[in-house]
Amino acid sequence: MFRLFIIFITLLNTSFTKGVTVQEIIKRANLASYYQANDGKSHVKMKIVDSQKRVRKREFVILRRNIKKGGDQQYYVYFSRPTDVRKMVFLVHKHIKKDDDRWLYLPALDLVKRIAATDKRTSFVGSDFLYEDVSGRGIKADHHTLLKEDEKYYIISSTPKNQKSVEFSKYMLWIDKKSFLPMKTEYFDKSGKKYRLVEALEVKDFNGFLTITKSKVHNLDTGGFTELEFHKVKYNLKIKSKVFTERYLRRTPKEVRR
Repeated sequence: MFRLFIIFITLLNTSFTKGVTVQEIIKRANLASYYQANDGKSHVKMKIVDSQKRVRKREFVILRRNIKKGGDQQYYVYFSRPTDVRKMVFLVHKHIKKDDDRWLYLPALDLVKRIAATDKRTSFVGSDFLYEDVSGRGIKADHHTLLKEDEKYYIISSTPKNQKSVEFSKYMLWIDKKSFLPMKTEYFDKSGKKYRLVEALEVKDFNGFLTITKSKVHNLDTGGFTELEFHKVKYNLKIKSKVFTERYLRRTPKEVRR
């Protein structure tokens, strides 16, 4: 009987923390990371450093609109610098119950390219971020287990339900208990080796919305990394749905230029 009691307490601690389930923690982290306010805009500076310490830089604007909080969304990413990527656009229609629709407009070729669902775990414009990092990974795509917690973080292990669809075997999340923002994520390959690290380096408050304004992805295999800095962050701009259509892949909307 005592042994059964210990097992019960262990299971309880794995699934709950002060009345919060691991599913609720993941849900709140997803909302904090990707669904702040009804919509949003930010200017982003990207620095890509490869294994030989060569540096490339990108600048772009991200527009985001929620169709339903915690549900479908739309993203519009417009590149302004350098010259070779100027006017390139990445458009996402994020779906919860089916694969996302993703487009990439290449102005040099005047070509609109559909990005297949199988490509969402590939490099985002040559950086260490992935296409999936931009709009987020579906919270139902993985099994989540609360391993432990300390004064600051919930520490969660997540394993993919479809192992063949991704390059990792699991990832570990450190989620801030106050903001519910993921402050660190470690990815492990099929052999169990840690190969990728994502860190939140700075968080700022914009009218009550806590936002990660600096983040960094480390490629632990090559030694390369990519840094992102977010500026001029604004929320609740009432961005119209027409901005997130194929029509505006070739025609820059005024919401980007403002």
